[in-house]
Amino acid sequence: MTEERDRNAFELAARLDRLRDSENAKAAVLIQGFARDAHAAGILPERLSARPYSGRSMMRTNITGWYIKRDHSVGISVDGHFYLLHAPGGIKERLRGVTLEPSPAPLEIGRGARDGESMPLTESLAKRLAAGNGGY
Repeated sequence: MTEERDRNAFELAARLDRLRDSENAKAAVLIQGFARDAHAAGILPERLSARPYSGRSMMRTNITGWYIKRDHSVGISVDGHFYLLHAPGGIKERLRGVTLEPSPAPLEIGRGARDGESMPLTESLAKRLAAGNGGY
């Protein structure tokens, strides 16, 4: 019985991994398309900032791109990578800035968040493109 339960758990985990990988691959294509479209539309990129986990201030990052959420918690770089704009932040990071690594992108931004805070990636990207250089 224990062996069967373990096997079922491993199979479920593998299925969930494949599903997540497939979702991330689809989202990556959308994000790369957004970066091309934003550039073609003349939407100017900007240096993105990140919030420390405490949320009390902003820190410079190594990323130039576009915010795709109004609260500036998610961004896309000019080279088409997805970033969660949060990082550990002490005094040193607030003064020198932080270096962020790309994150796997979901097809739904904010999944699992409070009601009304999640949005399909396609909708978020379309809204940002529609905002143009007016900011977001």
